[in-house]
Amino acid sequence: MKLIPNSRQASKMWSIRLAALAAALAAAETTLPLWSSVIPDGAFAALSSGLAVAAAVARVVKQANIHE
Repeated sequence: MKLIPNSRQASKMWSIRLAALAAALAAAETTLPLWSSVIPDGAFAALSSGLAVAAAVARVVKQANIHE
């Protein structure tokens, strides 16, 4: 496995941040029964899916704060 040249700056990449948020929402889905009276059905899944798509888009967008 070979890392990308700027892998040390991964925490600054929006694709990494959004993917982490999507994973957190997916993990939080296990607590959905506790939130059933507050959060509508499918909200966690929709947000997680939306963040995953946003992470894919962010991966191809040039970010000014990442230097090669």
